[in-house]
Amino acid sequence: MSYWNRFPEYVSVAEKKKKAAKKLKQLQKKMPDIKPVILEGKALAQTWWGKSWNQNLERYADYSNRIDRGRSYVRHGAVLDLGIEAGTVRALVLGSSSRPYEVTIRIKAISATQWTAIKKQCDGRLKSLQDLLSGKFPRELSDIFLTEGKGLFPSPKEISFDCSCPDWASMCKHVASALYGIGARLDEDPSLFFTLRGVSTDDLVVEAIQDQTAEMLAKAERKSTRVIKDTDLSSLFGLELATPPSAFLPEKTKPALKKSSKQKAAAQKPPKSSTKTPIRRNRTPLAPIDLVAAIIARSKIGVDSKTLSEKTGLPKTKIYALVRQMKLQGKIKNKSHGVYVKVRG
Repeated sequence: MSYWNRFPEYVSVAEKKKKAAKKLKQLQKKMPDIKPVILEGKALAQTWWGKSWNQNLERYADYSNRIDRGRSYVRHGAVLDLGIEAGTVRALVLGSSSRPYEVTIRIKAISATQWTAIKKQCDGRLKSLQDLLSGKFPRELSDIFLTEGKGLFPSPKEISFDCSCPDWASMCKHVASALYGIGARLDEDPSLFFTLRGVSTDDLVVEAIQDQTAEMLAKAERKSTRVIKDTDLSSLFGLELATPPSAFLPEKTKPALKKSSKQKAAAQKPPKSSTKTPIRRNRTPLAPIDLVAAIIARSKIGVDSKTLSEKTGLPKTKIYALVRQMKLQGKIKNKSHGVYVKVRG
């Protein structure tokens, strides 16, 4: 920048993207677990959780005039790393300096009183964890979650941040881009929102499942000749159940007729040799959770949710639910953010 010019030299978006990509490659050699924020398309967020996160920030007067400063930064890939933990977000953001700035954002956990009120308002309206993470729930729950000061999303007084840059502004461009980066990260894994806010998704979903289970059992008692079908259990828990082995057993054959002498002789002849590999039929397909576990177990370097979704054909929200279940069971663990490996015995 010239002494006589107070404004920085113009840098095109293409040049900014090229600079960010070059710096990312350099960092990946030193930090293989680095997790950059990469947008798919022009939208800053695509899912209900990502969009709602951004909407919540933009509606507050304290942020509305300042957070827009981070839009271009997150769009051209300046958020080189972003990790979410309980109550804390840490990011590396590339600015005018060759060295990325360190951003720390702290968010208070939801108070016990507020969380209890939210659970009562949900009151069995959530059918499954999959519906919760995919944002498929009644509109009234959406309004409850987004209520200012009483919902799930934090207000400005619950958010504090710090950046290593020399910018004197209370919210610099690097912090603003990291805040938008959180929304993009929630697109990938909505369960991180609950980790950030220090609460458990089980508190919202388990009670709903228990209520539905009790209702179905009551119906089963009234109709003693019927049992709960696998399809009912599948819709109840939001999981696809493997087809029971009995479905693959051959139907009962009719009593065999007496064979003629020619048929008996033909039956006694040894079968003709064949080089063809026999076709295995009537194999029982794996349950989704077993299929995901098998894919992860075969990989030594780890598998991310996108790859799991592509190999299984399951939506990402279903993958998140299954992965969470296996992590709670101690079968898999995170090698890095969003990458899973089998727990070796």
